[in-house]
Amino acid sequence: MKEIVSDYQQEIESKEYKACSYKINGIKIIERTAKRTPKKIGQFVTCWKRNKNGITEPHKQTDDFEFFIIKAITKNNRGFFKFPKEVLINKGIVSTEKKDGKRGFRVYPAWDKPTSKQAQKTQAWQLTYFTDESN
Repeated sequence: MKEIVSDYQQEIESKEYKACSYKINGIKIIERTAKRTPKKIGQFVTCWKRNKNGITEPHKQTDDFEFFIIKAITKNNRGFFKFPKEVLINKGIVSTEKKDGKRGFRVYPAWDKPTSKQAQKTQAWQLTYFTDESN
């Protein structure tokens, strides 16, 4: 089946994360590129939007998207996470009526070896949705 990309939009405010959204065969996707940080293992990515009052807020369960793709790139490695919205709701990243989500979070690609128990636990569930494109 041929993939048809439509409705591509760059998000100016999150330019440093190469933020954009688009549809593939009618399925809405939000995309970011995570950033390496100097002191912690893993990469950080933003996942907020502006509400009608201009205030940043986490994405909501009712927002129109199905997947959140996060690219992870280093000098020697590259890959991406393709998180279904439902998973991000279950992990508390996307807001519901009962719980606020997050404006950003850390991702742990397969090549990272986190040492903290919490980071290891996070990496374990994230890797289910990770595709390594390294050579």
